[in-house]
Amino acid sequence: MTLGSHQRCVGESQVHITPKWIIDRLGPFDFDPCAADPRPWDCAAINLTERDDGLARRWPRDNRIWLNPPFDRYEVAKWIGRLAEHGNGIALLHARTEAGWFEPIWQHASAILFLADRLKFCRPDGSEQSANSGAPAVLVAFGEANVTRLAESGIAGVLVRKWTLQNWAADKAPSLFAYA
Repeated sequence: MTLGSHQRCVGESQVHITPKWIIDRLGPFDFDPCAADPRPWDCAAINLTERDDGLARRWPRDNRIWLNPPFDRYEVAKWIGRLAEHGNGIALLHARTEAGWFEPIWQHASAILFLADRLKFCRPDGSEQSANSGAPAVLVAFGEANVTRLAESGIAGVLVRKWTLQNWAADKAPSLFAYA
């Protein structure tokens, strides 16, 4: 698949269970507002499922959040905005840096780890899916303690910690972010 290829951003299923090795390297987490149901393992001490409506619930102020939201382009923005507002956690997302829903990341994240390899998510029984996720993935840190977790995790990729806002052509997006 080439860089210019078209990839579906609303797939057959929005349930993408986080591989346990990611949680093992980045955890422990206090709160997962959009946990899979069923799931083979918990990603946090408190796990809310779709039935619990994690967006509508209060996120405990001092809790470290794990966020692997539905990858539906119509839903992901709400989750990212909420984590950006909360300011303490890590999100697992597709690297759709050009998407409007990625803007709160550019504006508020403390670091982004662009993963070296595509992920294979897991099934409810814990087995790995046969195909990769179909798009590059990123881990996004909000808060300096989470930047440290990414940096020390040993997860292969490129960690970007600082970027600055630059003006861009008016007929394009109102702003473009460049890496410092």
